[in-house]
Formats: sequence, C-alpha cells, structure tokens
Amino acid sequence: MLSELMNIKILLPYQIFTQEANIRSITAETSEGSFGMLPHRLDCAAALAPGILIYKNESDKEFYVAVDEGVLVKTGLDVSVSVRNAIAGTDLGELRDSVEREFMTLDENEQSARAVMARMELDFIHRLMELSHE
Repeated sequence: MLSELMNIKILLPYQIFTQEANIRSITAETSEGSFGMLPHRLDCAAALAPGILIYKNESDKEFYVAVDEGVLVKTGLDVSVSVRNAIAGTDLGELRDSVEREFMTLDENEQSARAVMARMELDFIHRLMELSHE
C-alpha cells in the first residue's frame, strides 16, 4: 500500500523546505478555490495562491504549511510545490499569526523596494528627457 502513496517536495528559491514520502492526500489553494488530490489523480499543474497547504501522511496525521504564491506540479506519485516563502505549523491559529507577521513584513519590505525602484525609474526617465531636449 505504501507504494500507492505520494511524495511531496516543497521548494523555496534558496532551499528545499521539506520533503516527505507516504502522503495520502494534499489540499492546496488556487485563485479559483481549494482542491484536493489523491495518489491516482491525473497529472496536473496549478498556480497556487497564498494560503494553507495541507497534507496527510499514511497515519492520517495532518501537516500545515502556509505558502506564498507559487506552482504545484503532480507527476505520477510525485508532487513538487515551488513557492517564494513557506512556514510550517501544527496549530492553525499559531500558523495564521506567524503568516501575518512574516508575510506582512515581506509585503512592507517589497513595497518599499518597489517605491525605491519607481523613484529611480522616474528619475532615469526625467534625465533621458532632459538629454533629448539638449
């Protein structure tokens, strides 16, 4: 029966976040809603929305991973999930709090970086316009 179970690998840009064997089911979220998969589901790919990925092992123990947007690919019994950020937790309430702290900080930093880039781009365009008028 164990050969009939899935393997999951969650990848971050800089490391393997987790790799587990003997997974009975996986539930993930897309922009269209959540969906579940069992070992004999057809191969597929899905764009993941930020949310909670849940997987169960052969003992029906649930594991929760908060994921940022990314991609899920199922090929045979292997499921690969590539995301920008992930946080594991055993309690959904604590996981939600961790996600808010981590992801909100990232969003603030990302917004600051985008604002700096926008100012640099605007300055560059102004300088180009000044050069073209000379």
